[in-house]
Amino acid sequence: MLTAIIDYESGNLHSASKAFARMAAEHDAGSVIVTQDADVVARADRIVLPGDGAFPACRNALMASEVYEAMCEAVEVKARPFLGICVGMQLMASEGFEHNQTKGLGWINGKVQKITPSDGKLKIPHMGWNDLILCQDHPVLSGVVSGDHAYFVHSYQMQLENEETLLAHVDYGGSVTAIVGRDTMVGLQFHPEKSAHIGLRMIANFLKWAP
Repeated sequence: MLTAIIDYESGNLHSASKAFARMAAEHDAGSVIVTQDADVVARADRIVLPGDGAFPACRNALMASEVYEAMCEAVEVKARPFLGICVGMQLMASEGFEHNQTKGLGWINGKVQKITPSDGKLKIPHMGWNDLILCQDHPVLSGVVSGDHAYFVHSYQMQLENEETLLAHVDYGGSVTAIVGRDTMVGLQFHPEKSAHIGLRMIANFLKWAP
């Protein structure tokens, strides 16, 4: 069992790779590799797409990478389990509006737009711990309940066109999308590797998920 964490030079992958490798070892879930190799992504059993920074820059870097086509084929055609993290989740959307309008992967119907809290005292970016509010069950959320904390750092959120793809949200002067999913794809707006035992549980659940 191989989990590929895609490195398209969009963020520090050290903490994420350590967390995935730790959970893989603890749960006998195979090996984890950080890779820029399309052949590795093509044969991976699970794929993780992290991302830090601006939506357009991450999108351009991903499309320019050698792994882009292999990732799309693995997820869209072969239905390999996929986990998008932070901007990696946002890239799953139809389009983003950070700096300029940018086409996303189109895997989740929605637009990535700036968070606009109803309370003007709330600062952007939305940064720190917040309580998850679960909307529906999912294998990656096994053992997770509403009120569990996750660690966020973001100024933009995915505004969904179809509520059936919303797995969880948080309250930050209004509803902010936290987890999305459909078919074999899941996206986490927060950083599971920085979200203590709850984040590690989700990582382990993903590594054991057999859709």
